[in-house]
Amino acid sequence: MSPAVPERLRRSTRDRELVTPEGIALPITVASKGARAGALIMDLAFITFLQIVTMITLASIAFGGLANFFEAGDKAGGIGALEFLFVLWIIAMFLFRNAYFLFFELGPRGATPGKRLVGVRVAARDGGRLSVEMVIARNLLRDIELFLPLVFIASAGDEDAGAAMLAGAAWFLIFALFPFWNKDRLRAGDIVAGSWVVEQPKRKLEAAMSATQEEDVDGAPAPAFRFSDEELDVYGEYELQTLERVLRENRPEALANVRQAIAGKIGRTDGEGEERAFLDAYYSQLRARLETRMRLGERKADKFA
Repeated sequence: MSPAVPERLRRSTRDRELVTPEGIALPITVASKGARAGALIMDLAFITFLQIVTMITLASIAFGGLANFFEAGDKAGGIGALEFLFVLWIIAMFLFRNAYFLFFELGPRGATPGKRLVGVRVAARDGGRLSVEMVIARNLLRDIELFLPLVFIASAGDEDAGAAMLAGAAWFLIFALFPFWNKDRLRAGDIVAGSWVVEQPKRKLEAAMSATQEEDVDGAPAPAFRFSDEELDVYGEYELQTLERVLRENRPEALANVRQAIAGKIGRTDGEGEERAFLDAYYSQLRARLETRMRLGERKADKFA
């Protein structure tokens, strides 16, 4: 990964250049501290809402069930049912606090609902796909950063409450201010996991990119390059999105590198000197192939799927 993009392409001090495992350089923008904080606040609000709904639901079930047990004179059965619902409540609270982030960040968007609303996502700093280990590591560290001080304060006795509050506040501030101490706005979990949070604004596909497939279907001249299903099945949705970004940026050097990477992967030798036409054709045909597979109930997230 290069530390920064060239000066001619720099828009802000948060601009970086991400190099994928295929050697493709992509310009990205590191998410601001405000965006990350806003995303976390919204996610915590969503989690709290889900927890409250779950608690109300389980409480309603508990009261209704207990009434039936007591009316039937089965006190032991009522206590057993109450203990079972309590265990369900503990499991649900744990899943909402941990599985929420794991589920959404391991998805194809790499973002929780809060991150999607502010236009940011989690990405691997090595340019590859987010792994399960990365997402688990960055979210386990959140417990140490955010929830451990709260547990420490709650478990302190009356005599030690003041000292516990002070220690917990100091602990929280150390990790809360961590993004201010490094240029990539990384929290401790990102450093351990090898991830970072980058901007991903909502964009519409360019008309020229979307029209290629339609023109071919309507009887217009076929594209200069045709690819077999085997050549298209090498890549998935993630690579399609990466290719879309390269085509949108339209940087000759990046187009040449990507054409070379794709041609080498699928065993083609043509397209040199016609990089844009080659990649336009591959993009439109790969997109059509993936859409067809999705209509048949098949989905290919990336080249590893």
